[in-house]
Amino acid sequence: MFFVMVWLVGCQQTAVSPITPTPVIFAGVPEPTSDTPETAVPPPATPLPPSATPSPTATPRPTQTATPQPTNTSPPTTQPANSPTIQPTNTTSASTAESMPPASASPSPSPLPPSGTVEQPPYEPSPCSDKYPCNDDIAGWEARIRVPAGFQATYFARVNGRPTSITFGPDALLYVAVQEGTIYTINSSGHIAAYVSGFNTPTGIAFQPGTNRLYVASRVRDQNTGGEAQVSVVQGGSISQIIGGIPCCYAFLHAANGIAFGPDGFGYVAVGARADHGEILEGPNKGEQDQLHPWEATILRFSPGGSIVEPYAYGFRNAYDIAWDANGVLWATDNAPDFGPPEELHRVVPGGQHGYPWYECDICFAPPPDVQVLPPTYMFVPHSAPTGITAYLADQFPGYYNNLFVTLWSAFPGAQKVVRVGPGGLSNFATGFAAPIDVTVGPDGSLYVADWATGIIFRIAYTG
Repeated sequence: MFFVMVWLVGCQQTAVSPITPTPVIFAGVPEPTSDTPETAVPPPATPLPPSATPSPTATPRPTQTATPQPTNTSPPTTQPANSPTIQPTNTTSASTAESMPPASASPSPSPLPPSGTVEQPPYEPSPCSDKYPCNDDIAGWEARIRVPAGFQATYFARVNGRPTSITFGPDALLYVAVQEGTIYTINSSGHIAAYVSGFNTPTGIAFQPGTNRLYVASRVRDQNTGGEAQVSVVQGGSISQIIGGIPCCYAFLHAANGIAFGPDGFGYVAVGARADHGEILEGPNKGEQDQLHPWEATILRFSPGGSIVEPYAYGFRNAYDIAWDANGVLWATDNAPDFGPPEELHRVVPGGQHGYPWYECDICFAPPPDVQVLPPTYMFVPHSAPTGITAYLADQFPGYYNNLFVTLWSAFPGAQKVVRVGPGGLSNFATGFAAPIDVTVGPDGSLYVADWATGIIFRIAYTG
């Protein structure tokens, strides 16, 4: 269950406007050149047979329970005072990449161990908060974040707002989207500049490989029912919508989320569901099973110019982020229903049905007999809210190549962390955050973590 937007007091649509000195005008985004795919998307692959996707019997889904309310982790009131061109992920054989779940099968889900390699530090009050250091207390935050021996976490920068998505651009700058609608850039020295503003709750940003085209997933109409999301492109001072009409925004939370470009050159965007478990939200038939929008609860595959858009995989209640690994496998974090089953991490199967709207609870709907529901590859504790994900494809962290890193934003105290998904399963990699929401790998091979509650960007480097 992802509670990040609970503190949003209503987000009305605003016109896209520039931040000086970057002029922003609305103009058509040029269609891709001849070397950019615009042909029909191949039909999705057949879902894996039952023998390759064992049911998660070791971790049964609980019956309906009351949903706990999130613990307040809002930021203290104190205010704050070079990547090469990204190329599409190469597909490597499993033997050359770090040992990860093979692309041909989904292993049984594994719950997060009670304790990982790094313990969660206790809360300590400060003049600004009863739990955390002040936002501008660099020494306090660096002392709080726990990482494994041989690694060091440092306070890299702090943006004005609540980060939702981060990525490095071809200019070696870190791009940071904030919930309030601005996208910032941060250079290697930590200097922050506004890049563009006016988006309605941007929750996913990614550059098309080999270009300076920044793709942004955001909202057009922020409504509990009847909302709309979009994918836009920022290039050369212009913003253009390339995909509109994306279903949105259950409880003002679910929308178009993380974006990633695949080895095939196409873009992929995660789209949340319009309800908790497929129910009608309003009207005389409230509570009955609703008919899904064709793009709802999917991962969409789209051509860079937006002329081709179609579902790539199905059944994601609210996949907040997606990432490709070195084996050409797409991974997705997914936030589970409100009644409290374990949260999920999926190895995405093209054309596969990954769960939504069919869950096991007293008020849930049973899947049709001809639908094969694929289980998650890994599970996290209920309400831990998995958000950002990245595959480690650099070489600075010894033995970490092709491991995954997942941020757990969390709706309860003491579980805000970065989890490593490696050969041994799940383990705590970095703890002590207020509300970590996204993670990415920098051109220096370090890991960068954005904290939604404080606006702080942390850098985790290997020191030996």
